[in-house]
Amino acid sequence: MAVNYSAKEEADGHPSGGVGVPGGGAVGGGGGGAVKTRKPDNTAFKQQRLPAWQPILTAGTVLPAFFIIGLIFIPIGIGIFVTSNNIREYEIDYTGTEPSSPCNKCLNVSWDSPCTCTINFTLEHSFESNVFMYYGLSNFYQNHRRYVKSRDDSQLNGDNSSLHNPSKECEPYRTNEDKPIAPCGAIANSMFNDTLELYRIDNDTRTPITLIKKGIAWWTDKNVKFRNPTGDGNNLTALFQGTTKPVNWPKPVYMLDQESDNNGFINEDFIVWMRTAALPTFRKLYRLIERKNNLQPTLQAGKYSLDIAYNYPVHSFDGRKRMILSTISWMGGKNPFLGIAYITVGSICFFLGVVLLFIHHKYGNRNTSADIPN
Repeated sequence: MAVNYSAKEEADGHPSGGVGVPGGGAVGGGGGGAVKTRKPDNTAFKQQRLPAWQPILTAGTVLPAFFIIGLIFIPIGIGIFVTSNNIREYEIDYTGTEPSSPCNKCLNVSWDSPCTCTINFTLEHSFESNVFMYYGLSNFYQNHRRYVKSRDDSQLNGDNSSLHNPSKECEPYRTNEDKPIAPCGAIANSMFNDTLELYRIDNDTRTPITLIKKGIAWWTDKNVKFRNPTGDGNNLTALFQGTTKPVNWPKPVYMLDQESDNNGFINEDFIVWMRTAALPTFRKLYRLIERKNNLQPTLQAGKYSLDIAYNYPVHSFDGRKRMILSTISWMGGKNPFLGIAYITVGSICFFLGVVLLFIHHKYGNRNTSADIPN
């Protein structure tokens, strides 16, 4: 028996007459069940009737855009580049791979056999504003996936249960001698522990430069992400009782500093290290040298010496260590790339604008319609 139904009903996915459906009875025109359909709702979004604006690219709109971008980007790039070049920066590589280096004797140092060396250097120009001292590492891949995951953020946030039962992500630096490691994980275990001291030399007299160790970490890290275990904050030895230090550390976490507000998990050197770097060559803030008055520069031009407690081995993985002294500007530290990028993009846009203007002037008025012979 033939079943007749309209084309509209076919498009809607159901006929008006009753037909059989899988798993159920017949659905008729007068049935009480909800009728299923694949037809999209009649809305402006689903029916693609939303208003749209499509610009018409003509010479009158494209050419000014190229010139405007070029005229804006080039001055900005020049300003950023000049500002970056005005930043004072001095770098010392103290890895000790060169036989003439004072730190060559410390090249094969291990975690448990510290070494000391002194490097003398001369600043040709004065550092006027506040000076930031960084340590830099090369060929150190802090962005390795397993390395980045090897930590317990709950433990670092002061959770007492995680303190004595660290996350399995910390393996193989989760426990040692049947005691939980605090802080656990590969990041904490490989914490940079060289000690750097700066002296000014005047007439063979060494005057120590005051290095400020607080204020080097991000505020959110210091006050939100990192906290010591709950309890008596003045007795960190009791708070960390039952735990052990990381394998490569010479002393436990509650002995990182003498001051209680910079000890344990909230030690700023530790916090700075735990913020992993994205590239294998990186620098991290180590100390601050504040300007005492506006009449004298922070670091005068002259002779200085750097005393190094060489504890951190890098020769085994062909790494390098550096100490960097740098000032900053409104755009941060020394980084000429941003200025060069602005100048490059602006120059390319300006050049393309000139080329397109020439093409439009030479060929734009030509009649492109074909001549139709009589």
